[in-house]
Amino acid sequence: MPIKKEMKLHKISQDGRGELNATIHGEICAVVGIDLGDKRSSYCVVDTHGADVSSGVVATTAEALRRVFVGRGKVRIAIECGTHSPWVSRLFQELGHEVIVANPRHLRLIAESNRKNDKADARTLAAVAQAAPGLLKQVHHRSERVQFDLATIKARDTAVLARSRIVAAIRGIVKSSGGRLAVCSTGAFAKKTFESCPMRLRDALVPLLRVIEQLTAEIRAYDRKIEQKMNSEYRSAAPILTIPGVGPLTAMTFVLLLDNDPRRFPKSRDLGCYFGLQPKQQDSGKHVSQLGITKTGDRLMRKLAVQCSHFMLGKFGRDSALRRWGMALCLRGGNNAKKRAVVAVARKLLVLMHRLWKTQTHFVPFPETLENVQRA
Repeated sequence: MPIKKEMKLHKISQDGRGELNATIHGEICAVVGIDLGDKRSSYCVVDTHGADVSSGVVATTAEALRRVFVGRGKVRIAIECGTHSPWVSRLFQELGHEVIVANPRHLRLIAESNRKNDKADARTLAAVAQAAPGLLKQVHHRSERVQFDLATIKARDTAVLARSRIVAAIRGIVKSSGGRLAVCSTGAFAKKTFESCPMRLRDALVPLLRVIEQLTAEIRAYDRKIEQKMNSEYRSAAPILTIPGVGPLTAMTFVLLLDNDPRRFPKSRDLGCYFGLQPKQQDSGKHVSQLGITKTGDRLMRKLAVQCSHFMLGKFGRDSALRRWGMALCLRGGNNAKKRAVVAVARKLLVLMHRLWKTQTHFVPFPETLENVQRA
């Protein structure tokens, strides 16, 4: 795009004061790279030819960033995906700027640089965004409403992990003293442990058992909130719940992570790669390597999909074409056959969930049988 370099840009002071002034004649498309920090962020401004125009430091607050970038014409801003990138990207978009949220996995120029500092990182972001923005592999951030709803699910997961660690610690303490606790569900663990706990350990373990009871009550409250939101605000995801073994928690997490938009992925098969359940690939010539999954994407969704897969292949799973396909995989492949089958079923389950959500159809255990009936 044409640019007339009649610009006057002032550096910002260390306390975040000042502003990015520009006297513009004609059309301009400047590029800004910002290295977001927890308290302060470094930025670098380049023109459309990649030449440095200005640089500085700004406080990482909405007020300071707005003061610097408001009302100064449309610019392209590149930031790295991180803790602050969701609200910062939304702020810049409200100001009318073009925002690129870069994927850190594709920024080896920054991570492996021998001269790494905030100013240099901002300069690298600006240079790549100016020359080849496609190399940044832009990350899609969710809307503010979806992010707040997703916070409930993440808070529940934190409570579940805390409870699991306490349960494991209690079992280890009892086992090291010569005792052994009965196998039971986590929800009933506090009551069962109090009944069978050695008398000499009760003073040490009773406070932890009370914490477990409190966490269990809070987790159940989270489950009720999630189910209510699912039935009231995300009714379009109801077809996902028709899959045996998939509950409101898994369905709502899936919907929120896709920003409540089933059209975001034109092909349902892309969901396995998006959530990191696709095997890595490092083939060369005739050599084909068998590697583990990529584990990219959201960890929680991957864990929930694997849990649903375990249920579908377990003794309580209902008969379906997907279950039979997974059980067939369990019969071949040696010692790791069951693990690979669980991951494969989880990958197909994500594809199926997206397909049902997108087409608003219910789960059919044996699609081929239904097709034969319709043809007859």
